[in-house]
Amino acid sequence: MQPHPRSVDFMPTPADPARQPRMTTATMHATLLLAAFLALSLSMPATANDAHATTSTPTPVPAAPAWLAEVEALYDADLRVAGLEDRTFAPEHWWQIATPLLSSRNGFAMREIGRSAEERPLRHVSWGRGKTRVLLWSQMHGDESTATMALADLFRFLGEHPRHPIVQRLRERTTLHFFPIVNPDGAARFQRRNAQGVDVNRDARDLATPEGQALKALHDALAPDFGFNLHDQRPGYRAGDSERGVAVALLAPAYNEANDVNEVRGRAMEVAGMIRAALEPSLSGHLARWDETFNPRGFGDMTTHWGSSTVLLEAGGIEGDPQKQLLRKHTFIAMLAGLDSIASGSHAGVPHGVYRELPENGAVWPDLAIRGGTVVSDRLPPVRADVMVGFRHPLAEQGGTISDVGDLADSPSRHSIDASGLYLVPIADAEGRIAHKRIVTGAPAHFHLSRDPEGRDIVWTLKRDVDPAHPRP
Repeated sequence: MQPHPRSVDFMPTPADPARQPRMTTATMHATLLLAAFLALSLSMPATANDAHATTSTPTPVPAAPAWLAEVEALYDADLRVAGLEDRTFAPEHWWQIATPLLSSRNGFAMREIGRSAEERPLRHVSWGRGKTRVLLWSQMHGDESTATMALADLFRFLGEHPRHPIVQRLRERTTLHFFPIVNPDGAARFQRRNAQGVDVNRDARDLATPEGQALKALHDALAPDFGFNLHDQRPGYRAGDSERGVAVALLAPAYNEANDVNEVRGRAMEVAGMIRAALEPSLSGHLARWDETFNPRGFGDMTTHWGSSTVLLEAGGIEGDPQKQLLRKHTFIAMLAGLDSIASGSHAGVPHGVYRELPENGAVWPDLAIRGGTVVSDRLPPVRADVMVGFRHPLAEQGGTISDVGDLADSPSRHSIDASGLYLVPIADAEGRIAHKRIVTGAPAHFHLSRDPEGRDIVWTLKRDVDPAHPRP
């Protein structure tokens, strides 16, 4: 490697004593004074949350909660609520399962606070009698259901384990308010937007949707001290510049364009740090931080602006967990760790660096690359090309669409198939008709991998969904 043209070579050279200047007494005194000043400056500790302090060593992550192993075992044995094994449940199905857990005998209260655009009920659940108010809301995006599953598990823990020390602490010191499935119309279709086609999490400023209006009205009525904004993100996200996928991403949202840290946001950073501490034993290297750019349309940013210390929790993906059941457990642990840190006060004083030194969400890797094959199209000459497939449900590899075709050798992907020597042939029906005659960007992923261009000697088939019994050639 050639030296940078602006770099300086600090290799020592022998000194000629005859050419060295002699140091006077005054110069010596000045030099000693400067050295003492520098030593004093370097010895002065920076405050833990000094945004301008720099350090060459990472901020130590607090120890995991003492209860972690015991609660994880309890979760596996008793807390996971049955009937939510498929993450694409309808909102009515979820409420049918959750409502029996929400009895007044177990300390819960539930009321309707509005209706969706399609007249589905919007419900507010509350529990606890403590001074500190916490609002948790889930599934503003209808296809982001992991936290909603975990909320059912949390309801079981709070209601059926009243003598557990964490439950007692939460009951006496906090009042928890829940708004599950903010966007039930989107959830019914398992789509991001509501029935009107609006992204509810971009409606905090206009409040044009009935779902956004209900959330804002609930926040105004409660004036919560803390908030948990519960989402899912694409499993293709990488942790920083690494090749590691992100299982959970956190954010203490900005409340202004300057990205300042006031007392409200600082508390959110502390809570996020405690969540990180609880997740590190299981997910080290697979945790990240969401982009901190202020968005005045987003509810997480605006609830911080309105005075609630808000933490965004994004459930990403774990390979081999297509229905996000393992991630459901980690989301439960994350919520519980954050809530317990609030009830116990253990978040206070946690250095902001524990949260801020998480790597940012990096590049989003596509789902499946089929590399080195030859693409066959109707009435066109074959072409050597890589093919990228994106799935509507990436972890389950369902709902595939062609996202790119060409030389993709420099494009990473979550998974890949070596199709060297094989042909990608559009699939024909029983009558020999080909519904999708060409493998082009935007077309459904509907083709054979074959040893011949006619598609007779088939080694693998993709009909939008990957066959779990034959996931790869």
